[in-house]
Amino acid sequence: MCGIVGWVSFQRDLRGERTTLDEMTKTMACRGPDDLGSWVTEHAALGHRRLSIIDLPGGVQPMSVNPSGAPDGTVAMVYAGEAYNFVELRDELRRRGHRFETESDTEVVLRGYVEWGEAVADRLNGMYAFAIWDSRERKLVMIRDRMGIKPFFYYPTADGVLFGSEPKAILANPLVERTVTLDGLRELFAFIKTPGQALWEGMREVKPGTVVTVDANGVREKVYWSLQTKAHQDSQDASVARVRELLDDIVERQLVADVPRCTLLSGGLDSSAMTAIAAQQLGKEGETVRSFAVDFVGRTENFVPEDQRATPDLPYVHDVVEMAKTEHRDIVLSSADLADPEVRAAVVRARDTPAGFGDVDTSLYLLFKSIRQHSTVALSGESADEVFGGYKWFFDEAAQYIPTFPWLLQFIPKSEDDKPMPVLQQSVLSAMDLPTYINDRYATAIGGVQRLDGESDFEFQMRKICYLHLTQYLQILLDRKDRMSMAVGLEVRVPFCDHRLVDYVYNTPWSMKSYDGREKSLLRGACRDVLPASVIDRVKSPYPSTQDPSYARALQEHAKELLANASHPVFDLIDKDVLRTAVAMDSPQISEASRRGLERALDMAIWMDIYSPTIKVS
Repeated sequence: MCGIVGWVSFQRDLRGERTTLDEMTKTMACRGPDDLGSWVTEHAALGHRRLSIIDLPGGVQPMSVNPSGAPDGTVAMVYAGEAYNFVELRDELRRRGHRFETESDTEVVLRGYVEWGEAVADRLNGMYAFAIWDSRERKLVMIRDRMGIKPFFYYPTADGVLFGSEPKAILANPLVERTVTLDGLRELFAFIKTPGQALWEGMREVKPGTVVTVDANGVREKVYWSLQTKAHQDSQDASVARVRELLDDIVERQLVADVPRCTLLSGGLDSSAMTAIAAQQLGKEGETVRSFAVDFVGRTENFVPEDQRATPDLPYVHDVVEMAKTEHRDIVLSSADLADPEVRAAVVRARDTPAGFGDVDTSLYLLFKSIRQHSTVALSGESADEVFGGYKWFFDEAAQYIPTFPWLLQFIPKSEDDKPMPVLQQSVLSAMDLPTYINDRYATAIGGVQRLDGESDFEFQMRKICYLHLTQYLQILLDRKDRMSMAVGLEVRVPFCDHRLVDYVYNTPWSMKSYDGREKSLLRGACRDVLPASVIDRVKSPYPSTQDPSYARALQEHAKELLANASHPVFDLIDKDVLRTAVAMDSPQISEASRRGLERALDMAIWMDIYSPTIKVS
């Protein structure tokens, strides 16, 4: 796993811009702590930071080949990610006459491009974002994986393009203005993810499953993969068996690494199934799976059931550990850890945005930081809820038929105390007009859903809900996972995002996805034999959040310090009076909604300190 950057200019000589390329590459040091490299020619400059996973001595980048030997025949690449089927592809390329100098998947992808051109994307199984400068045709080719697991941003310029794994790499180039307009703020506060859109004005995201080509004639996009509606022919039993068959193959592929591996274990169905399968497979080779779980000081002993979280995680985690015989470690965090301003700043810097996930972000960052001391690669249960239908609102009739993104239903206040704190000034909220923005984005999003011939109205509605989760909601979570893990140099793999599994389950009727009347029926049925009964019977519980009131008190103290700096630019957006009211509340009485408001205000202040953005709200 790595960080990539680049600059293509058709009207200037980039050989004189090495210093700027180095500054861009430096921003990706967290993604690639093991090595760095650059490759510069007249019109293209590529930078790379490497996290060594496969072929530690051989996978150095940028990597280049010259298949014809001609002076202008070099093909150079910077690559981030993993191709899990690289062994099969390498064998096929050898049969086609290619000779390999390394054992890395990077070289397989590069020589695959030489053989098949942009169509190499159709043959890859994995998570990846890579850019290839093809001197033969004087063009840049940027390709992102089907599900958008790896981030990839670009910024068209007057005579070319800048690109990077993260916006910070692009922002390091003096050509870029750090401007955020209303559309950027809308994406930030609407809790949706419009494919292709970035927070920063002028910046774009390579969409999942897309090839972006840049040459002297401009920028072009081509979709090589998207969710397609197909008739499902298998019976219920055959579907359950197929899901298990796919999971066995996926986990086996994603366990391949030349560095220590582990699993993220929450005690839920998703991570438990993935951990149990991994333990079963490695056990055949005499190996033991390492597993890690997160918890908060006193949470398990003093847990109070909530609407979204009925049970604490650790009892279920330990049931899985006992059955799967993993080498396990609980990472227990304190409220002081979660509220630490330095940790908050690290999270905001990692995400490039004040994303507003609060302690859920900081705890994930600290969890990954602790894991990195023991392992370099981790397998996660992320995306199973989106693939198999795991959220409560999938079964809520109001959410099933609400004419908007169904996950937004969770933000509708259930009581006066649950009302969100209007942290933004009313003038900013009015200018954003989020209801209209969300409605417009929803109408565009569902336009991509294809209806199966003879599909009932209800099945089609559930297909739309699954489609929205896979194409938009999942993007929010994958970006969060990637940024928090790569900020500490940890590669997190997501088996449930394998496109073969996504394709198969997406086209399985909802009646089969919920055949036992519960969430994720297909996954439960497929993994029942490797899981303890407690986990099989457990109700879905989301990633944990602290219940300790001392965390809220710490937020109030930090907000009080912010209010003392009356000239801070954040108050061009944030309502001071609302923030003062939240600071004056009794900490035990602070609702989760008000706590989120405090977290959002503090995140935005830190973001402005780090990035000094120009905000345009008119």
